[in-house]
Amino acid sequence: MWLDDVKWDEAGLVPAIAQDAASGRILMMAWMDRTALQLTAETGIAHYFSRSRQRLWKKGEESGHSQLVHELRLDCDGDVVVLQIEQAGGIACHTGRESCFYRVLQDGQWRAVDPVLKDPTAIYHKE
Repeated sequence: MWLDDVKWDEAGLVPAIAQDAASGRILMMAWMDRTALQLTAETGIAHYFSRSRQRLWKKGEESGHSQLVHELRLDCDGDVVVLQIEQAGGIACHTGRESCFYRVLQDGQWRAVDPVLKDPTAIYHKE
C-alpha cells in the first residue's frame, strides 16, 4: 500500500508542508499520522495530527480556513510530504496571516514582515 512507502517517525508521524499551488509560497508545516494522510488523499481536504492536542484535525474545522489539496508529493527519502493546496480565505496561520512563515531574520532579530489579514479573535471563538 502507498502509505507503507512513507517513513513514519518513532511517534508514527511525518512532517507535512502545505504549499500554495498557485504561488508556490510555503504556508505552513504540520504533522500527519497515517490516518491524516489517508483522509487527506481520500477527501482532498487537508487533515493533520495535532501533537499538542494529541488528535486528528481537519484544517479549518474551527477557523473555516480549509485547504483543498491539488497534489500530494513524497520526498526522495520518503520522510516528508508536500501538499500543493488552495487555501480557503487566504489565511493559513492561526495568527491571521497568509503564512506561518511571516518572520524574517533582520539585524539579528526575527521581525514580522507580513500583515495580519484577520484578527485571530475574530477567527477562533472560544466556547
